[in-house]
Amino acid sequence: MRSLTLIGLVLFSMLAQATVYKWVDKDGKVHYSDEPQPNAQVVELKEKTLNQIALPLPKTDSNNANQAIESIQYQVNITSPAEEETVRDNNGDFDVVATITPELKSQYLMALKLDGNPVGQPQIGGTFKLKNIDRGEHTLVVDALTQNGKVFASSSPRKIFLHQAAKR
Repeated sequence: MRSLTLIGLVLFSMLAQATVYKWVDKDGKVHYSDEPQPNAQVVELKEKTLNQIALPLPKTDSNNANQAIESIQYQVNITSPAEEETVRDNNGDFDVVATITPELKSQYLMALKLDGNPVGQPQIGGTFKLKNIDRGEHTLVVDALTQNGKVFASSSPRKIFLHQAAKR
């Protein structure tokens, strides 16, 4: 039963293809219809008629934004923890907060380095949550990056001390 229905639908769709007629009225307007008119001509349509529209590539302002960012002297400041601050956390967890001046309206990324090694992926925003860091002296640096990953400003190194209670 299903196969008969399918065959019927295929045959019906082949019959549904209408003939297109073209004619010009007394005012000189060209008309098209699927119904024959006096003095109408049959329009033969190509079977593989495709409408192709070529859209222009969107203009990306990222290069202009990156050039504007690089032309201004930005400054990255680590606001927390303070220079030579002692952070006390037995799990080795603490936050690093950094800001950039002057304030940027366009999107940029910030990346944290702990003892010269990148921590995680660059992110939007300057709050970094560090987990399970070993006790001892550490150096923090925060870089500001353009969307394509180029560093345009860095903080000065910030030395901190992480203390953990001795495990017994």
